Parts: sequence; C-alpha cells; structure tokens
Amino acid sequence: MTIRKLLPLAALTAAALAACAKGEQTSQSADSTARNLTLAPAESTAAMKDVPAPTVQPAKKAVVKPPPPKPAAPTTLTLAAGTSVPLTASDSISTRHAHAGDAFTATVSQDVKDAAGHVVIPAGSTVSGTITAAVPAPNPKSAGHIDLAVTSVSVRGASYAIDASVAGKDTVMQGRGVTGADAAKVGAGAAAGAIVGKLLGKNTKGAVIGGVAGAAAGAAAARASRDIDVVIPKGGAITIKLDKPLTVKRG
Repeated sequence: MTIRKLLPLAALTAAALAACAKGEQTSQSADSTARNLTLAPAESTAAMKDVPAPTVQPAKKAVVKPPPPKPAAPTTLTLAAGTSVPLTASDSISTRHAHAGDAFTATVSQDVKDAAGHVVIPAGSTVSGTITAAVPAPNPKSAGHIDLAVTSVSVRGASYAIDASVAGKDTVMQGRGVTGADAAKVGAGAAAGAIVGKLLGKNTKGAVIGGVAGAAAGAAAARASRDIDVVIPKGGAITIKLDKPLTVKRG
C-alpha cells in the first residue's frame, strides 16, 4: 500500500477518534449537569430570597387570678342594747314564800339573734337573777308585787354578766284562805261582840247573841282583809331587755 493511500485512512481514523472523544466529553458534561440538578434543594428559590423567615410568637397563656381570701369569721357575737330576751320561769315564785335577796333562774324560750341573723343566745340558755321584792296584796282590793333583777346568762357553757331590766312578767293572784292571823281577827270580833251583847242585853243570852254577831263580823272582816299572794307560775313568761350590749364567744 502506498503512502498516498495511507494518508486518507489515517485522517479518517483521527477524525473518528476525535468524534468519539468529543461525544464522550459531551456525555460526561450532560451527566454532570443532570447530577447537579438532582442534588439541588427543592426550595432553592426560597433560599435565594433575601427576606428573613417570620418569627412565630408563642400563644400567651391566660392569667387566672386567685379568688380573694374569705374574711375570717368573727370570734364573738354581740347583741345591741335594747334587745329583748324572752324567758320562762324555771320554778314558781310566790310572795308567800319568796323574800328579797332570794335567787331565781329562768330559761331562754327562743333563739336570740343579732342584726346579721347569727344566734347569740340559743334557746335553752339559763338566766340567773335575784328577787328584789316580794310583797303580797294586803287585801283583795290592793295590789302586791314581785320584783326581779337578772345578773348573768349561761351561753354554750360559759357564764356572762348581763345588764338588763325586766320589761314584763306574767303573774296571777292567789288567795291564802283563812290563816292564823285571820282566826285571830275572828276571835277578836267574837270577843268584842260578846262584850257589846252583854252590855246591851244585860244577860248571858245577850252575850251569846252578841258573840255570834261579833264572830260573824270578825269573819267577814277577816275575809275582806286576807292577804293575796302574787305568783309567777312555773313556765310563766318573763321578758328582759338589755340595757347594755352583750358580747359572747361564738360557738
């Protein structure tokens, strides 16, 4: 084969090799480009913006204020002056047996409350006092009297001095019947009648008649002048009214 024939063949071979090299380079470039596109982040456009991401503020919790503390309950209770306290007599009180200075007791008949409705003196509490006067009626047409003074009240086991006046009380009048004093009155009347009958009649018969008449007159006088007792019966109502405020411990 001559050199002239070899030159075209060599040129063709070189051209083929160059084309192969260029194709391989082009293929490698395309693969690299595809690989770069695959590895690029999906939100690359967001990264390119020069704007900071908004800050999310945490939700504020509602502030719950604790309820105000309840005021402490009072340790004492007070009744105002002028408050009425209803009582019932624990025992019968009579001018026939009672004397000034004797003690007596009564029971509170119903709850006594303050202005706020709190029970200050519960029903059943005991009130103590003294009898200041016990005067029977000297006759049915006259009036006797029993006077009382209260000194203390027992509330829930504790005793408190009390300044109060008796505003009212239930009393009954009770006759004593014919007593020894009444009999003496009758005897005196009979004797007086006998003397008068003897002087007028000049004989025993007159004295007897006079004595009978005198006795009858004396009995009538005795009945007319007999003592009548004033009695507060057991369970009788007594009402007292506070002259000064009364403070007791709360139960």
